[in-house]
Amino acid sequence: MAPMAPMDTATPEASLLVVDDEPNIRELLSASLRFVGFKVVSAATGADALAAVAQERPDLVVLDVMLPDMTGFAVVRKLREEAGGGPGHDHLPVLFLTAKDGVDDKISGLTAGGDDYVTKPFSLEELIARIRAILRRTGGPSGEGRLVAGDLELDPVGHQVLRAGRPVSLSPTEFKLLAYLMTNADRVVSKPQILDHVWAYDFGGDLSIVESYISYVRRKVDSGAGGAPKLIHTVRGIGYVLRRPQS
Repeated sequence: MAPMAPMDTATPEASLLVVDDEPNIRELLSASLRFVGFKVVSAATGADALAAVAQERPDLVVLDVMLPDMTGFAVVRKLREEAGGGPGHDHLPVLFLTAKDGVDDKISGLTAGGDDYVTKPFSLEELIARIRAILRRTGGPSGEGRLVAGDLELDPVGHQVLRAGRPVSLSPTEFKLLAYLMTNADRVVSKPQILDHVWAYDFGGDLSIVESYISYVRRKVDSGAGGAPKLIHTVRGIGYVLRRPQS
Protein backbone atom coordinates (compact mmCIF):
# COMPACT_ATOMS: atom_id res chain seq x y z
CA MET A 1 0.00 0.00 0.00
CA ALA A 2 1.53 3.25 -1.12
CA PRO A 3 0.93 6.51 0.81
CA MET A 4 -1.80 8.84 -0.40
CA ALA A 5 -1.58 12.56 -1.04
CA PRO A 6 -3.71 14.61 1.38
CA MET A 7 -6.92 16.27 0.21
CA ASP A 8 -7.83 19.68 1.58
CA THR A 9 -11.46 19.46 2.70
CA ALA A 10 -13.32 21.21 5.51
CA THR A 11 -16.31 18.84 5.52
CA PRO A 12 -15.64 15.08 5.72
CA GLU A 13 -16.86 13.10 2.74
CA ALA A 14 -18.26 10.43 5.08
CA SER A 15 -17.63 8.88 8.48
CA LEU A 16 -15.82 5.52 8.44
CA LEU A 17 -14.98 2.89 11.05
CA VAL A 18 -11.80 0.91 10.30
CA VAL A 19 -11.53 -2.42 12.15
CA ASP A 20 -8.28 -4.39 11.97
CA ASP A 21 -6.23 -6.03 14.73
CA GLU A 22 -2.89 -5.32 12.99
CA PRO A 23 -1.77 -1.88 14.25
CA ASN A 24 0.30 -1.02 11.17
CA ILE A 25 -2.55 -1.74 8.76
CA ARG A 26 -5.13 -0.05 10.95
CA GLU A 27 -3.05 3.12 11.35
CA LEU A 28 -2.06 3.32 7.69
CA LEU A 29 -5.64 2.83 6.52
CA SER A 30 -6.99 5.38 8.98
CA ALA A 31 -4.38 8.00 8.07
CA SER A 32 -4.77 7.45 4.32
CA LEU A 33 -8.56 7.65 4.44
CA ARG A 34 -8.37 10.86 6.46
CA PHE A 35 -5.98 12.30 3.88
CA VAL A 36 -8.52 11.83 1.08
CA GLY A 37 -11.37 13.45 2.99
CA PHE A 38 -13.02 10.92 5.30
CA LYS A 39 -13.62 11.15 9.03
CA VAL A 40 -12.17 7.95 10.52
CA VAL A 41 -12.37 6.14 13.84
CA SER A 42 -10.78 2.74 14.39
CA ALA A 43 -11.08 -0.43 16.45
CA ALA A 44 -8.93 -3.54 16.94
CA THR A 45 -11.51 -6.13 18.03
CA GLY A 46 -15.04 -7.17 17.21
CA ALA A 47 -16.33 -6.03 20.59
CA ASP A 48 -14.71 -2.61 20.15
CA ALA A 49 -16.20 -2.40 16.66
CA LEU A 50 -19.73 -3.02 17.96
CA ALA A 51 -19.23 -0.38 20.65
CA ALA A 52 -17.83 2.11 18.12
CA VAL A 53 -20.81 1.61 15.78
CA ALA A 54 -23.20 2.34 18.65
CA GLN A 55 -21.26 5.43 19.73
CA GLU A 56 -20.00 6.91 16.46
CA ARG A 57 -22.78 5.96 14.00
CA PRO A 58 -20.41 5.66 11.00
CA ASP A 59 -21.61 5.76 7.39
CA LEU A 60 -19.58 2.65 6.49
CA VAL A 61 -17.41 0.02 8.21
CA VAL A 62 -14.14 -1.31 6.77
CA LEU A 63 -13.94 -4.64 8.58
CA ASP A 64 -11.17 -7.24 8.71
CA VAL A 65 -12.52 -10.79 8.66
CA MET A 66 -9.93 -12.25 11.07
CA LEU A 67 -10.20 -10.55 14.47
CA PRO A 68 -8.88 -11.87 17.81
CA ASP A 69 -12.24 -12.20 19.59
CA MET A 70 -14.72 -12.96 16.78
CA THR A 71 -14.79 -13.02 13.01
CA GLY A 72 -15.84 -10.02 10.97
CA PHE A 73 -18.76 -12.14 9.77
CA ALA A 74 -19.92 -12.52 13.38
CA VAL A 75 -19.64 -8.77 13.90
CA VAL A 76 -21.91 -8.09 10.94
CA ARG A 77 -24.42 -10.72 12.00
CA LYS A 78 -24.65 -9.06 15.40
CA LEU A 79 -25.17 -5.66 13.76
CA ARG A 80 -27.86 -7.05 11.45
CA GLU A 81 -29.69 -9.34 13.86
CA GLU A 82 -29.35 -8.20 17.46
CA ALA A 83 -32.05 -5.90 18.75
CA GLY A 84 -29.35 -4.18 20.78
CA GLY A 85 -27.76 -2.97 17.54
CA GLY A 86 -30.18 -0.08 17.42
CA PRO A 87 -32.19 1.45 14.59
CA GLY A 88 -30.49 1.68 11.23
CA HIS A 89 -27.72 -0.85 11.88
CA ASP A 90 -29.37 -3.37 9.55
CA HIS A 91 -28.64 -0.90 6.73
CA LEU A 92 -25.04 -0.02 7.72
CA PRO A 93 -22.73 -0.73 4.72
CA VAL A 94 -19.76 -3.04 5.37
CA LEU A 95 -16.63 -3.62 3.29
CA PHE A 96 -14.74 -6.76 4.31
CA LEU A 97 -10.96 -7.04 4.25
CA THR A 98 -9.85 -10.64 3.83
CA ALA A 99 -6.61 -12.52 3.29
CA LYS A 100 -8.56 -15.30 1.57
CA ASP A 101 -9.69 -15.00 -2.05
CA GLY A 102 -11.60 -18.28 -2.41
CA VAL A 103 -15.15 -18.10 -3.76
CA ASP A 104 -16.56 -19.77 -0.63
CA ASP A 105 -14.96 -17.13 1.59
CA LYS A 106 -16.32 -14.29 -0.53
CA ILE A 107 -19.80 -15.79 -0.56
CA SER A 108 -19.64 -16.24 3.22
CA GLY A 109 -18.88 -12.56 3.62
CA LEU A 110 -21.66 -11.43 1.30
CA THR A 111 -24.14 -13.85 2.86
CA ALA A 112 -23.26 -12.51 6.31
CA GLY A 113 -24.48 -9.10 5.21
CA GLY A 114 -21.38 -7.46 3.75
CA ASP A 115 -21.62 -5.21 0.72
CA ASP A 116 -18.21 -5.85 -0.83
CA TYR A 117 -14.82 -7.37 -0.11
CA VAL A 118 -11.19 -6.53 -0.83
CA THR A 119 -8.50 -9.22 -0.74
CA LYS A 120 -5.17 -8.50 0.97
CA PRO A 121 -2.78 -7.25 -0.27
CA PHE A 122 -4.68 -4.40 -1.92
CA SER A 123 -3.96 -0.94 -3.23
CA LEU A 124 -5.30 2.06 -1.34
CA GLU A 125 -6.66 3.44 -4.61
CA GLU A 126 -8.79 0.35 -5.13
CA LEU A 127 -10.00 0.36 -1.54
CA ILE A 128 -11.00 4.03 -1.74
CA ALA A 129 -12.77 3.48 -5.08
CA ARG A 130 -14.76 0.62 -3.58
CA ILE A 131 -15.66 2.63 -0.46
CA ARG A 132 -16.94 5.48 -2.60
CA ALA A 133 -18.85 3.07 -4.85
CA ILE A 134 -20.60 1.54 -1.81
CA LEU A 135 -21.46 4.98 -0.43
CA ARG A 136 -22.91 6.03 -3.80
CA ARG A 137 -25.09 2.98 -4.19
CA THR A 138 -26.28 2.84 -0.57
CA GLY A 139 -27.41 6.45 -0.54
CA GLY A 140 -30.86 5.27 -1.73
CA PRO A 141 -32.46 5.55 -5.16
CA SER A 142 -32.42 9.33 -5.61
CA GLY A 143 -35.63 11.00 -6.70
CA GLU A 144 -37.61 7.75 -6.90
CA GLY A 145 -41.05 7.30 -5.40
CA ARG A 146 -42.61 4.13 -4.06
CA LEU A 147 -42.15 1.17 -6.43
CA VAL A 148 -44.79 -1.55 -6.80
CA ALA A 149 -44.80 -4.86 -8.69
CA GLY A 150 -47.77 -7.05 -7.78
CA ASP A 151 -47.68 -7.56 -4.02
CA LEU A 152 -44.05 -6.37 -3.82
CA GLU A 153 -43.55 -2.80 -2.58
CA LEU A 154 -40.34 -0.81 -2.14
CA ASP A 155 -40.15 2.51 -0.33
CA PRO A 156 -36.81 4.24 -1.11
CA VAL A 157 -37.35 6.99 1.45
CA GLY A 158 -38.18 4.70 4.37
CA HIS A 159 -35.80 2.03 3.04
CA GLN A 160 -38.50 -0.61 3.44
CA VAL A 161 -39.56 -3.58 1.33
CA LEU A 162 -42.84 -5.45 1.74
CA ARG A 163 -44.01 -8.67 0.08
CA ALA A 164 -47.72 -9.33 0.58
CA GLY A 165 -47.60 -6.85 3.46
CA ARG A 166 -44.75 -8.64 5.23
CA PRO A 167 -41.37 -6.88 5.73
CA VAL A 168 -38.41 -8.19 3.74
CA SER A 169 -35.02 -7.50 5.33
CA LEU A 170 -32.38 -6.54 2.74
CA SER A 171 -28.80 -5.31 3.01
CA PRO A 172 -28.06 -1.92 1.38
CA THR A 173 -26.71 -3.56 -1.78
CA GLU A 174 -29.63 -5.99 -2.01
CA PHE A 175 -32.00 -3.04 -1.62
CA LYS A 176 -30.26 -1.13 -4.40
CA LEU A 177 -30.37 -4.18 -6.68
CA LEU A 178 -34.06 -4.79 -6.08
CA ALA A 179 -34.82 -1.09 -6.67
CA TYR A 180 -32.99 -1.29 -10.01
CA LEU A 181 -34.92 -4.39 -11.05
CA MET A 182 -38.24 -2.84 -10.02
CA THR A 183 -37.44 0.43 -11.80
CA ASN A 184 -36.87 -1.66 -14.94
CA ALA A 185 -39.79 -4.04 -14.34
CA ASP A 186 -40.63 -6.23 -17.39
CA ARG A 187 -37.37 -5.13 -19.03
CA VAL A 188 -34.41 -7.50 -19.24
CA VAL A 189 -31.21 -6.01 -17.81
CA SER A 190 -27.78 -7.54 -18.40
CA LYS A 191 -25.18 -8.41 -15.78
CA PRO A 192 -22.87 -5.56 -16.94
CA GLN A 193 -25.78 -3.10 -16.68
CA ILE A 194 -26.56 -4.28 -13.15
CA LEU A 195 -22.89 -4.14 -12.15
CA ASP A 196 -22.53 -0.63 -13.53
CA HIS A 197 -25.68 0.71 -11.88
CA VAL A 198 -25.62 -1.08 -8.53
CA TRP A 199 -21.87 -1.28 -7.90
CA ALA A 200 -20.74 1.68 -10.03
CA TYR A 201 -17.12 0.54 -9.88
CA ASP A 202 -14.46 2.79 -11.31
CA PHE A 203 -12.58 -0.33 -12.43
CA GLY A 204 -13.34 -3.73 -13.94
CA GLY A 205 -15.91 -5.60 -11.86
CA ASP A 206 -16.58 -9.30 -11.35
CA LEU A 207 -19.87 -10.39 -12.93
CA SER A 208 -20.12 -13.35 -10.53
CA ILE A 209 -21.04 -10.92 -7.75
CA VAL A 210 -24.21 -10.09 -9.71
CA GLU A 211 -25.18 -13.77 -9.81
CA SER A 212 -24.59 -14.09 -6.06
CA TYR A 213 -26.68 -11.06 -5.18
CA ILE A 214 -29.51 -12.01 -7.53
CA SER A 215 -29.58 -15.34 -5.67
CA TYR A 216 -29.76 -13.58 -2.28
CA VAL A 217 -32.54 -11.21 -3.34
CA ARG A 218 -34.50 -13.98 -5.07
CA ARG A 219 -34.28 -16.11 -1.91
CA LYS A 220 -35.67 -13.31 0.25
CA VAL A 221 -38.26 -11.91 -2.15
CA ASP A 222 -39.47 -15.03 -3.99
CA SER A 223 -38.54 -18.11 -1.97
CA GLY A 224 -39.96 -16.62 1.21
CA ALA A 225 -43.24 -15.61 -0.43
CA GLY A 226 -45.08 -18.90 0.01
CA GLY A 227 -47.34 -19.63 -2.94
CA ALA A 228 -47.02 -16.14 -4.44
CA PRO A 229 -45.81 -15.99 -8.06
CA LYS A 230 -42.08 -15.71 -8.67
CA LEU A 231 -41.08 -12.20 -9.75
CA ILE A 232 -37.34 -12.40 -10.51
CA HIS A 233 -36.45 -14.44 -13.60
CA THR A 234 -33.23 -15.41 -15.38
CA VAL A 235 -33.07 -14.85 -19.13
CA ARG A 236 -30.38 -17.26 -20.30
CA GLY A 237 -27.45 -15.63 -22.01
CA ILE A 238 -28.79 -12.11 -21.44
CA GLY A 239 -29.50 -11.23 -17.83
CA TYR A 240 -32.42 -10.89 -15.43
CA VAL A 241 -35.90 -9.41 -15.33
CA LEU A 242 -38.45 -8.66 -12.64
CA ARG A 243 -41.81 -9.48 -14.23
CA ARG A 244 -45.03 -8.04 -12.87
CA PRO A 245 -47.64 -10.76 -12.33
CA GLN A 246 -50.37 -10.86 -14.98
CA SER A 247 -53.72 -9.74 -13.60
